[in-house]
Amino acid sequence: MFLISAGTAIASYFIPSTLGVVLFMTGFGFILSLNLSEIGFSFKHTMSSHLASSKSKTLSSGPRIQFGRREFIFYLTVLTFALIEASLLHHFAGFTAFSKESPQAIVSYFLIILLLIMWILREIQRVYLFGVFRNPFYPKDIRTVTVFMEKQRRLMKVGVVRRILLTLVSPFVMIAFISLDCSLQNLHSVSVCIGFTRIFRMVWQNTENAMLDTVVVSIVQMLVFNTDVWWNRSLDTGIRLLLVGVIRDRLLQFISKLQFALTVLLTSWTEKKQRRKSSTTLITLNVVFFPVVLAFIAVSAVLSSPLLPLFTLPIFLIGFPRPIRSWPGSVGVTASVCSDTVYYKQMVPSLAAALQSALAAGSLGLFLPGSHYLCRFQDRLIWILVIERGFTYCCVNIKGLELQETSCHTAEAHRVDDIFAMAFEREEHAKTLSLNHHFGNILTPCTALPVRLYSDAKNVLSGIIDSHENLKQLKDDFVKVLVWVLVQYFYNKSKTCEKLDKADKDTDESFPINKKAFNNTVERPRSVRDEDSFSVETIEDWTDDSDLFDLEPTGRMRERKEMGPAATAPRMHLSIPGSVEMQSRDGALQKTPLEDKLHRPVVLGLPALDKGKKQEVLRLPSLEFSCSYSELLSIPEEWRTAPIPASKLNEMRQRFPEEWYHFILSQLDFFHLEEKPASLLEDLTKDKALKDLYIHGVLSCCFGLFGLDSTVPAPSHVFRAYTGGIPWSVGLDWLTGKPELFQLALKAFRYTFKLMVDQASLGPVESFKELVNYLEEYENDWYIGLVSDIEWQQAILKEKPYLFSLGHDPNMGVYTGRVLTLQKLLVQVGKLNGDAVRGQWANLSWELLYATNDDEERYSIQAHPVLLRNLTVQAADPPLGYPVYSSEPLHVPLF
Repeated sequence: MFLISAGTAIASYFIPSTLGVVLFMTGFGFILSLNLSEIGFSFKHTMSSHLASSKSKTLSSGPRIQFGRREFIFYLTVLTFALIEASLLHHFAGFTAFSKESPQAIVSYFLIILLLIMWILREIQRVYLFGVFRNPFYPKDIRTVTVFMEKQRRLMKVGVVRRILLTLVSPFVMIAFISLDCSLQNLHSVSVCIGFTRIFRMVWQNTENAMLDTVVVSIVQMLVFNTDVWWNRSLDTGIRLLLVGVIRDRLLQFISKLQFALTVLLTSWTEKKQRRKSSTTLITLNVVFFPVVLAFIAVSAVLSSPLLPLFTLPIFLIGFPRPIRSWPGSVGVTASVCSDTVYYKQMVPSLAAALQSALAAGSLGLFLPGSHYLCRFQDRLIWILVIERGFTYCCVNIKGLELQETSCHTAEAHRVDDIFAMAFEREEHAKTLSLNHHFGNILTPCTALPVRLYSDAKNVLSGIIDSHENLKQLKDDFVKVLVWVLVQYFYNKSKTCEKLDKADKDTDESFPINKKAFNNTVERPRSVRDEDSFSVETIEDWTDDSDLFDLEPTGRMRERKEMGPAATAPRMHLSIPGSVEMQSRDGALQKTPLEDKLHRPVVLGLPALDKGKKQEVLRLPSLEFSCSYSELLSIPEEWRTAPIPASKLNEMRQRFPEEWYHFILSQLDFFHLEEKPASLLEDLTKDKALKDLYIHGVLSCCFGLFGLDSTVPAPSHVFRAYTGGIPWSVGLDWLTGKPELFQLALKAFRYTFKLMVDQASLGPVESFKELVNYLEEYENDWYIGLVSDIEWQQAILKEKPYLFSLGHDPNMGVYTGRVLTLQKLLVQVGKLNGDAVRGQWANLSWELLYATNDDEERYSIQAHPVLLRNLTVQAADPPLGYPVYSSEPLHVPLF
């Protein structure tokens, strides 16, 4: 881009025609202000789609503007009108000198009026006028999104008018002013080439600043008509605009740095926590040597270097010139990924869409490359950095800061909340033209943006999880929920198998389906007890030739070698009993290496079993279904082999809800079956063999989770069952040997617990239909699990409407429920002082707030209303937290 920009100025020097110079500068100024990277990406994508359509989908690496035919026609039309306007005005009216009645002076009058209108329209979009007075047109209450959006419709209409004036009207008016300048008649002039090449590009790329510079130059021209003045004699209009632009930039930096220095100086005395023994001496020295301090500030502004308060004291030095970015390295690679990252990743697309309308309307003020914004919602902080700006687009980087992990970060966030609450929520401060009590703060509230994100609510479950009635109902409801989960599981499985077998199925053949297609029988892995328990058989495996440090006896190793690779194939090893097996990305259970057996001392504490004692265990009879379609819902045989004594089975049979079971079967439709009898549901309901299967399967899961006792489970047992950490038992050992069944039982238990919480809050379930509605809502709209689950993060990225998790607070000794709700909420946005951000030693070595106890001097400075902190060597953590998420450069369209 630098070579192209410099080449444009050099090439214009050799063009022999003044009209050609104007057309060349106008065209290239417009082209260089466009988002050339996006245009190049779209061109590459289009060409690749014609050559290899399969590869075109893999080219996109992040969110980008869709540069299509509509955008191409729009840019081509604007470029065409700009070239026509510049050529016509320069050819027919570009030879007259500047005077009060000249065409260029008349255009300058329009520029002045247009600048005032756009300035007013920009200010009334923000919550504070000039950062001082409360905007009477801004909505006073932003607690409800719908009410806020209705009241802001008027401001949105004003924003549309401003957008049209900024994008389409202002550039053409400035092109008219520049094209009418008589300085363009001087061919082969270096100053003309440099100055006018810059301004023809600034007209499109930075319209607001270009308009301000043009107005200043035109006003000076109106006031100074003496041709002997150096301004008129030695400088052409292009160089004048260049000088005015440099002076404007340095003047604004000087004002900002001066404000920063005065605030640090005053608050070093007014704030008790910042008042030191040396404060009086330092303030006196600053007053006495104020011209020197002012000179330091001026030099810092001229060099565009940060103003550094030494050790956060009011001793100011000139810092080393720094880039406008706050974090080093490439954009998007400086984040420390953690569990909080997923929340920012989910909300960034919606936040980018909200930024589009806010930036275009002017709600965030004048934004330039290097501008910083801070967003706040609940316990989340989002940092926005403007990287690039051009015609109808803006490139930003969004960083999500870590949630409030420490007490100092909590205090910092509390201060940010106080600043935003005073601007947006508190009615006593929402009066017309009320003063901003935080005027001059590094953080200036701008507006609130509607963003689709998750709201986080945590509730203490005391009185629910420890209620005897609720726990008793939990145990009864678990049977019903498990029946529903199993029926739905095999019903959905039959749909999948029917689609796979549809091509091979003969329509004239009777429907009985191979049972192996649904049973998914898997060889039961050896349990932890079978592998690691000490018995006589293991002693016989050891020989005199055995190595004492072998992992296995020599005899057993010899048997494996003789049996070949089939015996040495990797087996599935269960982890600690009661835990949930984590699955890898390819869906396979993680394998435990043989060496890990040395690090599993937990099995030594398992209760001993008398293998010689014969227990009265129920033997499964052979079942014959009265309905051939019952095979679709059949439970695998190995899921019915729980070691339940026959004496206990009949007692547990009475807990099986037959009416509920019949109701669930009556709700099935079997639409995926091409041929089915009209009495299919009735036949399934009357099939006693199928009912016996579900009785055995459900009671086996109850035996694994609750045991054989009929006592009400304790809250601690419920919590451990929810998390999958139940203490070892014979039933649990059997259940964990069936990973698929164990996951279904765990899912059913979590649904049951959520049902218990809902019934305690909303009232008991009164009918089977209502219970089915609850369960279907859990299945479709909820993820009920743990925050540490991989599925939790996947559900957030898929934007599940609701998420629920059970937790325990060991400090307070209470159980908590966490609910995430996806909805459109208002995110408060404020603009940061760029000079204060850049004016610190490290990239993030500044802070909006203080977070200090009296004995913690390392959190040194609270500058009220400007609050910041400089990280010293002793500081252990960065201000406001580390960035845990950093987006790729986001190209935000502005028109």
